[in-house]
Amino acid sequence: MSSVQKEAEECFQRTLSIARRQQAKSLELRAVMSLARLWQQGKREEARKLLAQIYDWFAEGFDTADLKDAKALLEELSTKKRGRQQGSKRKTGAKAAKRGSGKKK
Repeated sequence: MSSVQKEAEECFQRTLSIARRQQAKSLELRAVMSLARLWQQGKREEARKLLAQIYDWFAEGFDTADLKDAKALLEELSTKKRGRQQGSKRKTGAKAAKRGSGKKK
């Protein structure tokens, strides 16, 4: 992790601490999302757990931009390497569907 990334992490951690002290869940969510994006490479599982914890706190508002973004990031963090395998399966499935549709005509 570069010095710039370390400095960013410290800032996000301070922001997270302040949001928690103020019980500002929306700000806490944004701070966690920023940390999770920063941690995607080296601390992926820790990022996923932290984001899941705050995301699960919410009981409503899932149509808001922040919670939609959080859900998308959580899904991205959860897929890990499986995402690449699923992508190749989808292509294979699409090719098979095209081949199959050609035979039906």
